[in-house]
Amino acid sequence: MDPLTHALSGALLARATATAPARLPLRWQITAGFTAAAFPDIDLILRLIDTITYLNWHQGPTHSLILLPVWAWLLAWLFSRLSRGRFGWRLFYQPACLGLTIHIAGDLITSYGLMLFAPFSTERYSLPLVFVIDPWFSLIITAGLIASWRYPQHRIPAVAALLVLCGYVIFLFTLHQQAATIASRYIESQAISSPQIDLLPQPLSPFHWKIIIRNRETYHIADIDLSASTEKRQTGTWLLPRMAIAYRPVAENNWKIQQQFGSDPTRATLLREAWLAAAFTPFRAFAQFPVLDSVDVQRQEFCAWFYDLRFQFPELPPSFRYGVCRENDQADWRMMRQRGLFYID
Repeated sequence: MDPLTHALSGALLARATATAPARLPLRWQITAGFTAAAFPDIDLILRLIDTITYLNWHQGPTHSLILLPVWAWLLAWLFSRLSRGRFGWRLFYQPACLGLTIHIAGDLITSYGLMLFAPFSTERYSLPLVFVIDPWFSLIITAGLIASWRYPQHRIPAVAALLVLCGYVIFLFTLHQQAATIASRYIESQAISSPQIDLLPQPLSPFHWKIIIRNRETYHIADIDLSASTEKRQTGTWLLPRMAIAYRPVAENNWKIQQQFGSDPTRATLLREAWLAAAFTPFRAFAQFPVLDSVDVQRQEFCAWFYDLRFQFPELPPSFRYGVCRENDQADWRMMRQRGLFYID
């Protein structure tokens, strides 16, 4: 989820649960919740090392339930210092915990995955229900904060906004279940054995979903619009309408099949060797649904470029493309990065 929505959700939760102002002024409670809900994304500084390190450790220790009390104490202590000792750190501890908790909850329902039990485990957990930028999600939070500002003596607007937000998440869960049903029917119709399934919320609408079904080195992919029951028509040449039209009605059975190492069998052995190269270990650790993007052959140099299907959207080049190259058959493989459309790519 985007950092601003995280921070605003922390402010909303702090307002909804604010204790008596006599202990800690309301503005301090809301500020603490706002800051704590933004804090876990401080792992952005890993970009200063390199992008692949950031990708492998983003939503890691700063998003851990095990470490949450430690981060909450650190933030509470810092706020106590900022208040020049007028308020003890214990008064800031609750809003700090709540801000961190709502940040973790917000990221848990996106598709990236959180290391909830770091530092004891690096396994990632997620229940993908919402795209990383969801205008409806942000609008509900913003409306609750505006109403709380308009009626500062009452917690009801903030509590009501949180209840609406919970209702919206439940609605998204029903859409997730619809996508799961579609995936199950397709698996049954194609008699796919031992499938790995991922259901990914997509941009522009909560009804847009990408279904990925993996069977060994074969992917079955569908970009669907759960709200469309009839054929969608092209509505212009602008980027966003073109992206939206790419998500097709379920009735169209719009499935594509893609091979992890491409469609050229003569290069399959070399591509597998490139994929398994020791230099490519960091990207293999990151990519859940890797697929070949392209092959470059210049003179004696050979490069194989890969991306993760989770980060490929209609009408846009894939994000986070990495490759392995070598100058000849005896040379060592080296990992390369290919910049995408956005800076973070």
